[in-house]
Amino acid sequence: MTSAPSQPQPRLRPTSLLDLFLSFTILALQGFGGVLAVVQREMVERKRWLTQEEFIEEWAVAQIMPGPNVVNLSLMIGSRYYGLRGGLVALAGMLTVPLLLVLVLAVLHSHFAHHAGVAGALRGMAAVSAGMIAATGLKLASALTRHPLPMWLTGAMALLCVVFVVLLHLPLAYTLLILGGLGYALTYRKLKGSQP
Repeated sequence: MTSAPSQPQPRLRPTSLLDLFLSFTILALQGFGGVLAVVQREMVERKRWLTQEEFIEEWAVAQIMPGPNVVNLSLMIGSRYYGLRGGLVALAGMLTVPLLLVLVLAVLHSHFAHHAGVAGALRGMAAVSAGMIAATGLKLASALTRHPLPMWLTGAMALLCVVFVVLLHLPLAYTLLILGGLGYALTYRKLKGSQP
């Protein structure tokens, strides 16, 4: 006996500005290092404020805007539901408590930076962050199956992006301009060709 295919769960929204503030404060406190994984899990899977496709679109816009990606995303999500006030409240939630924590940690680090255990712990945290980012990238790749371009082409563009950034050390702006422009042009051409 086969079970019925699961229906996508309905998208929800923050219940108030306080909910928005607290959600982004908690999100910011979870996001040491591999913040993309945490944001995707909280906004798409747990709170369901965004669908997977909406998250990918908004994350792409957040990456091309100046400033930290997750801060840009908080502004966009807050303003999506509550306009300018929502954007500012989400931004405040994202920055207030982490700013205080970073100030305390900076003072502690200045006193204990020479300790070998501290250096080892920081290297370990960096490895975990890299793993979380890679896992989230794989999870987000599932949305590419619904993209108009064939999977082999989107996969090749993702691989080229890694080559540009990691091996060729191209700045992110050039990588986005080249590969983003190519992806836009190919997608536009494909969609234009499929119209009657």
